[in-house]
Amino acid sequence: MEKEDLKVLNKGEEEEMELQGYRLCRWRVALVGLGVLCTGGFLLLLLYWMPEWCVKSTCTRTTARDAEVVLLRSTDEFRRWFLARVRVMLAPGSNPFHSLETRTTSPSPSSPSRPFSSPHLANGHNLNPSDGGPAQELSRKFADYQPTQIRYFTFHSTKYYWIDGVQNFEVLNGLGDLQVSCSTLHSEHSSGLTRNQQEYRRLFFGVNEIAVKVPSVFKLLIKEVLNPFYIFQLFSVILWSADEYYYYAVAILFMSVISIATSLYTIKKQYIMLHDMVATHSTVRVSVCRANNEIEEILSTDLVPGDVMVIPSNGTIMPCDAVLVSGTCIVNESMLTGESVPVTKTNLPNPLPGETGEETDCVYSTEEHKRHTLFCGTNVIQTRFYTGDLVKAVVVTTGFSTAKGQLVRSILYPKPTDFKLYRDAYLFLLCLVAVAGIGFVYSIVLSVLNKVSAKTIIIESLDIITITVPPALPAAMTAGIVYAQRRLKRLGIFCISPQRINICGQLNLVCFDKTGTLTEDGLDLWGVQRVENGSFHPSEENAYKENLVKSQFVACMATCHSLTKIEGQLSGDPLDLKMFEAIGWILEEATEEETSLHNRIMPTVVRPPKQLLPPEPAVSPEQDMELYELSSAYEIGIVRQFPFSSALQRMCVVARLLGEKRMDAYTKGAPEVVASLCKKDTVPENFAGILEGYTKQGFRVIALAHRRLESKLTWHKVQNINRDHIEANMEFLGLIIMQNKLKAETPAVLQDLHRASIRTVMVTGDNMLTAISVARDCGMIAPRDTVIIADALPPHDGQAAKITWRYADKPSKTSRLENVNISVDDVCHVDEPKTQELYHFAMNGKSFAVISEHFPDMLQKLVLHGTVFARMAPDQKTQLIEALQGVDYFVGMCGDGANDCGALKRAHGGISLSELEASVASPFTSRTPNISCVPSLIKEGRAALITSFCVFKFMALYSIIQYISVTLLYSILSNLGDFQFLFIDIAIILLIVFTMSLNPAWKELVSRRPPSGLISGPLLFSVLTQILICLGFQTITFLWVRQQSWYTVWTPLTNVCNLSSHMNVSEHNDTEVDDHNIQNYENTSLFYVSSFQYLVVAIVFSKGKPFRQPSYKNWPFMLSALSLYVFLLFIMFYPVKGIDDFLEIVCVPFEWKIKLFIIILVNASVSVLAETFILDIILWKLVFSRDKQSSFGITPVAPTPQGCIDLRAYKCLSWLCCPSKITPKARYMHLAQELRVDPDWPPKPTTTTEAKSCPENGSTYQIMINS
Repeated sequence: MEKEDLKVLNKGEEEEMELQGYRLCRWRVALVGLGVLCTGGFLLLLLYWMPEWCVKSTCTRTTARDAEVVLLRSTDEFRRWFLARVRVMLAPGSNPFHSLETRTTSPSPSSPSRPFSSPHLANGHNLNPSDGGPAQELSRKFADYQPTQIRYFTFHSTKYYWIDGVQNFEVLNGLGDLQVSCSTLHSEHSSGLTRNQQEYRRLFFGVNEIAVKVPSVFKLLIKEVLNPFYIFQLFSVILWSADEYYYYAVAILFMSVISIATSLYTIKKQYIMLHDMVATHSTVRVSVCRANNEIEEILSTDLVPGDVMVIPSNGTIMPCDAVLVSGTCIVNESMLTGESVPVTKTNLPNPLPGETGEETDCVYSTEEHKRHTLFCGTNVIQTRFYTGDLVKAVVVTTGFSTAKGQLVRSILYPKPTDFKLYRDAYLFLLCLVAVAGIGFVYSIVLSVLNKVSAKTIIIESLDIITITVPPALPAAMTAGIVYAQRRLKRLGIFCISPQRINICGQLNLVCFDKTGTLTEDGLDLWGVQRVENGSFHPSEENAYKENLVKSQFVACMATCHSLTKIEGQLSGDPLDLKMFEAIGWILEEATEEETSLHNRIMPTVVRPPKQLLPPEPAVSPEQDMELYELSSAYEIGIVRQFPFSSALQRMCVVARLLGEKRMDAYTKGAPEVVASLCKKDTVPENFAGILEGYTKQGFRVIALAHRRLESKLTWHKVQNINRDHIEANMEFLGLIIMQNKLKAETPAVLQDLHRASIRTVMVTGDNMLTAISVARDCGMIAPRDTVIIADALPPHDGQAAKITWRYADKPSKTSRLENVNISVDDVCHVDEPKTQELYHFAMNGKSFAVISEHFPDMLQKLVLHGTVFARMAPDQKTQLIEALQGVDYFVGMCGDGANDCGALKRAHGGISLSELEASVASPFTSRTPNISCVPSLIKEGRAALITSFCVFKFMALYSIIQYISVTLLYSILSNLGDFQFLFIDIAIILLIVFTMSLNPAWKELVSRRPPSGLISGPLLFSVLTQILICLGFQTITFLWVRQQSWYTVWTPLTNVCNLSSHMNVSEHNDTEVDDHNIQNYENTSLFYVSSFQYLVVAIVFSKGKPFRQPSYKNWPFMLSALSLYVFLLFIMFYPVKGIDDFLEIVCVPFEWKIKLFIIILVNASVSVLAETFILDIILWKLVFSRDKQSSFGITPVAPTPQGCIDLRAYKCLSWLCCPSKITPKARYMHLAQELRVDPDWPPKPTTTTEAKSCPENGSTYQIMINS
């Protein structure tokens, strides 16, 4: 049925959503309005919390085209609902890229019918055109055009427009929607727009700004107050006020106000910080080229895709994403990449017709052509232009569609944190609500049977609910996280997502970037190895030698780089800097005045220092002069630069020696790539062996090549030539060997993580063998462990995709893979020392992409033991994180911010070592520039997680203990007094809750992890046993007091105390009437016992080792608990009239006080025994033994001495408690168990794995043995 159509937005992207169209229904709206009135506004709240109920109760289904309201649902695991209003805008046309001219009779019939050439568009643009003014004004200008109705809705700062061509809502991003080629950008889009075209496009693309509106305090307050917990607190406060419990109502109200104020302050501060971050470039004055070659100055907010912007020579902060079509810029992109190294941006190539090669007139893409793209928010430091030409850039995207806009959107609209603790917390609360429901019914039945007034029945029944579900729970749960955040701050770790601290307590795998994270940022030149006549020279320490000064090898080192001078200082890529400094040459750049006069002659010149030509004392002054002139004359000018491309893994320059007619091309890059571009006879036969020798030692190797260009290649031809024509038939010059040293802290930190059974994985953009070597050096791969490299090839010439398996290097003891086994023990088997050899998988980015696409089920097996992932692109790092999460790992990611943004955001706990703006998306940022912050974060996460469990368990027990007391007292139509509630809730509960959260983290990481959720064996056992103990002792107290010989129904005149008592009850309170029947022996006895029970469970639940420091080191908690113990014992044995009157407790005989004291002591002993001995020592270790990774062969850990001593006892008890095989919950452990019995795993080095076109038996690959 047409009306029931379901549209999918952003198909295949991260923000994929399902869309349903609805139309407002008046009678339904009226009915809902009546319901809101009848429920006193509660229905309105419910509809606010449930968008899908809101839409379905007030609207009827219709087609997406005719919708007035759209209901959106995310397709991710959270399946969240959103609603958006569809608006209508009148415009002169339906396509922003139509060429509308005034005073024409009709639109061009050849105009395309839809705004895009591609049905699939990227997401993310904030459009704010007015529905009235600008559109109407523009419509008058184009009066001959039939106004078109444009339907759109706004969601997450993005506008979705209805497109008839695809019958769906889609996003307008910018020029990318047209799929324009590089040549088209030059020919059709580089002349600029007219003012009318600009205004017309602005209707669709809106104002060019990343609008982070800081909400008013009032708006934030309303949003915060409408949280279900605060509504429940408000309901509780109203209820208590109706029952005259004013003091406690005021206390909860005061606590809620403080909690809301703190939350508002934090949220407002984050909004202001984000607003300030984007405000620097939100409004600047820019110059644009108009279609008639005029230059006009406008505000950056008026820019639209297609505008041609003039980049000022003194630089600017980019207000949009734009592609350079003329000139060169030096840009600081630290905001995006985290690297503060200036980057040279060159103009977009303009391929000539008929050219062939990689770059021939391909479709422009910001990712592929990022070396020609200026990104929003980046700082253009300086520009270079020749012969008076302007440096021009075509605006590609504006506002939220820009790279920075997308970054800001990811912060403004983050994915919810999915953590078992929070899901279980809601389940636990539902259980408490169910318990409250039983009490609710019980109190109603009891009150009706005792003919209690209707008002009292309602208040007391509802009161049971407020007792069972504690209103102070949110504040109590937050306390531990806030304290952990403070401790992290003291360690130099800053957190923008506090909820993630708890999740970090669960991390069992951490991915590390290599360069700048595990190793030092800088590279040192270790040596060079030149090639002449197709063979290697011996390696040399450096190339700073007089006999090499005029060699092509040194010329390549001197010219093939992207260095520039900024304020007289050489600046650029660290590798380029080290390489250039090693030869000691001098770089000179022409000034702006000179470049404008040079008529496009080489702007950058490099020359050797004079001292490289040795002075010879025996020569005459004339010869000295000749040498000097020779030195001065030997200069190389850089004519054209092809910047380094991570996709091509190389860079290239065209240079000319002063006085020479022919030019030279120099290339440097990844050795394998450069060698493939060279003539075979110039590449030494032992090239692969020499290269492997260096990479195995962890060196970073760069290859150099040279080619003498033909004389017909003039300066002008070189400026427009494709790099493929130049980077061919080159001569191999040799290798530069760079050393990347490990940071001093790296090996020790990785060893700590290894001991704690936390897997470590390296994900880097560097060479694979270098990465494997670094992994061995830092201890990520043990010396004797085997490394199996997976080389995957995509389908080719009708052949299926295949993976070939080979060793990175042979282990010291054996080279037979048949001895390599996965060691997997089930939970019921002790981890005995392993005799089998361990193995690791390594692969590069290309193989990862092929395996992800063609071997999806193989990928899960590979990530189980994958340790090195090399040559990984930024999006592949994110995919790896997702693959690891897909097998149920809790994944941490540590990077320096450069290209790690996506992975840092996607990981459960991402920690950036860079404080630059790129790290703003990372949940954690460390001021310490090494990985020592990772164990600190995990320790604090574990401490915070255990604290959350302790607090939640304590709050649950507090509710149940109070519930038991009230339920028992209801049976005699009594209750706890107002000030008794106040004393328990304020003096005991809040004081204890906020101090028990102060335990710092344990000093070292242990191999055991805390539970991930509340619904787990140990925690449920703990809570249920304590509930039963408290219920038992309260019931005993309640029944036993009624059996005492002195017991009678209490009245103000009753005196059962000894004559030696310190007070005489008959002397006071004889005029007051106790309407609520608070003062009685049952109440007083239960008050004493329950007050001690709160303190007992607080101490029992306040766990220390192995995740937190012991409670006795938490002096605020110990002081609070001891003070309360002393106070309670004092008022029990030495009554004080004023205190007894305040708390409404009555005097009881001394012998009963002794009996109460015995009850309290026995209660405390049983609670401690159940929690400490039975749970911690016996059940936790045996029955509730968690998913130990080492038990499943995932991360082997050496057995502790204690483990060896207890081995026999452990075996016996394990056999008793766990006789059958346990299936692990986590997917990665389940896979490990399967692989243990797989005879074909791990793959042998003589095998090839091929993808199947038609999978049989669920397998997508088959293993073939190579003969």
